[in-house]
Order: sequence, then C-alpha cells, then structure tokens
Amino acid sequence: MKYLFLRQIKRKLSSKKIYIVRHGQTDFNLKGIVQGSGVNISLNNQGRAQAAAFFEMYKEIKFDKIYTSALKRTIETVQSFVELGIPHQSFSGLNEISWGTNEGRIITPEEDNYYHWMLEQWQNGNTDQRIEGGESPEDVKVRQKPAIDYILSQEQENTILICMHGRAIRILLCNLLNYPLKSMDMFEHENLCLYLLNYSSGVITIEKHNDTKHLLAFAEASL
Repeated sequence: MKYLFLRQIKRKLSSKKIYIVRHGQTDFNLKGIVQGSGVNISLNNQGRAQAAAFFEMYKEIKFDKIYTSALKRTIETVQSFVELGIPHQSFSGLNEISWGTNEGRIITPEEDNYYHWMLEQWQNGNTDQRIEGGESPEDVKVRQKPAIDYILSQEQENTILICMHGRAIRILLCNLLNYPLKSMDMFEHENLCLYLLNYSSGVITIEKHNDTKHLLAFAEASL
C-alpha cells in the first residue's frame, strides 16, 4: 500500500530528503519494560544487528547531517554513519515522551490497562492529558518545535538522517504533516523502521512508511 500525506509549508527551502528511523532494539524493548525520556539504555545485540542492517542498506546515501535525540540508543543506532565523518547533532527535544512513574518498570496488567486508557484519551482528542509524572503529546510537540524548526531551516542540508523514538516519531509526523495529534497512532513503527519524507516546493510527501525491508534483506543475506 502506498502512503501519501501532504502539507503546505511556507518556507524558502526548495527540497530536502528526510530519513527518520526509530532506534534499534534494547533489552527493555525485549523484556517489556517501559522506556521513555528518563531511561538511557544501550542497544542489545539484536539492536546492534538492526543498526548494521540499516547501515548496510543505506551507507551509500550522501547524508549531509545526522540528528538524534540525546539518548544513547539513538546515537548508537547511527554510529556507523557518524564514523564515516558525517556531522552529527543531538537535541534533547527529540527525546522520547516521558512515561512518568512507569519508566523502568515491567508492564503489569494494571499498568497496561492505564496505558490503553491513556491512549484512548489521546485518540479522543485529549492530547493535553499527561501521563502520571510524565508528559502529554502536546508537551512533546512543544519541546520538539525548536529542534525541528532548526533542522528544516538548514537550507544547505538536502539529505538528512534523524534517529528518534516511537511515540516521538508519531508526534513529529503529525506536526510535519499537519495532522491532529489524536491521529498519531496511524503512524505505525517497529524497531529500526524507516520513514522517508520528501520535501519539495513547500510540499511534504511520505515515500516510505514503517519500512523494514533492510532488516529482511540482512536476515536473508545471513542465512
């Protein structure tokens, strides 16, 4: 299925290709432990293999700049590109949403019920509703804005790579494509998935949506 989303943007920038990836797997992902902006954990072996697979598929792309959150799981995911000498910059504004008091804890049935209740609130348009001790999608949108405004304003950077987090990517895509935040769950994601955006003449389109073909190709090559 082909996905196409448009947003008219009044900017002077002529064109830009934006590769947005979610970080590779961590042990917390594997064990069902809640991650968020307050959890700074490294990739596990599977996550490093996923990062290697993405690098192998896209190492020939001439990225002008790499942007990540300030959390090491995103930095480690794109480290092979950084080692090629591509400039890299981290923004804490790109960090994952804060899941508050649940961060670092295994998801219990009670916490899972609370999580799905909160998702329902957001899907109903209550996107200013904060997780206990954490953030709302509106909070994340506000803190993302300075980083995204800066990234999009760099006219000399025509091809960029951004590594972020699942919920943060959903919020970012809603913001870039002018969708209400209540629609953010339409943007599916997996560890080391790719969203490829094309920005040309004030219009943003999505060329690749939750794409993981690089992972499949790597797995087949390893057989």
